[in-house]
Amino acid sequence: MNFVLQLWRQKNPRAEGAFSRYEVGGITPDMSFLEMLDTLNEQLASKGEAPVAFESDCREGICGSCGVMINGAAHGPIGGTTVCQLYMRHFSDGEELVIEPWRARAFPVLRDLIVDRSAFDRIISAGGFISVPTGAAPEASSALVPKQGADAAMDSAACIGCGACVAACPNASAALFVGAKLSHLGLLPQGQPERARRALAMVARMDDEGFGNCSWHGECQAACPKSISIDTIARTSRDWSRAKLAAGRRATPDRTSDSVNEPSW
Repeated sequence: MNFVLQLWRQKNPRAEGAFSRYEVGGITPDMSFLEMLDTLNEQLASKGEAPVAFESDCREGICGSCGVMINGAAHGPIGGTTVCQLYMRHFSDGEELVIEPWRARAFPVLRDLIVDRSAFDRIISAGGFISVPTGAAPEASSALVPKQGADAAMDSAACIGCGACVAACPNASAALFVGAKLSHLGLLPQGQPERARRALAMVARMDDEGFGNCSWHGECQAACPKSISIDTIARTSRDWSRAKLAAGRRATPDRTSDSVNEPSW
């Protein structure tokens, strides 16, 4: 198979980027998209040209580092799939593919297809954890968890932090990512003591990082390779509102001057 690639090239965060046209051949239908890029880089290296910088690690759909836009779709045209799990048989021989990095102010381009997603790390650092003493694993029956809650928590915990939700959102919102991280802790008994503080801290950090507002387009859910539901965003909204109201009551016991500002998302 042969392909024509319109590929974003950018030397560094301060340089002006542009699309470059490449033709790549010798591609088999069973190659993954990343293997196709490996082949392109081998051909560029043989010509003495700079290879295309892209990020990958596990190549098993687990780490989330490989995300790019392919023909305007985050992770490509197949739903519930990361780029490393996307195979060239899903494209037609001779097809032209437009490949570019995530586009979001909070994800600055480092080089070519690589973006800086450390904003996600800072959101997690703000509250995506449970403060408990470590030690031996407790007995399985010591904290009973309803199956419905356990299933919902596991679904949310499937988030791999790839950033496709941000890239697909017209507003570059991180609400689905934050919702997933809040839900998988907030639905379990171990996450209850810090549930309110966690919601306030993580939402505040999300706003500080420059992500856009959530306006319920639903593109994040469609682009998510783990098919995480936007129900997590609704759960975040409820948790944040309750936490903000509770904090306002503590600050003004007579509640005559409560003022609750909605989050920007």
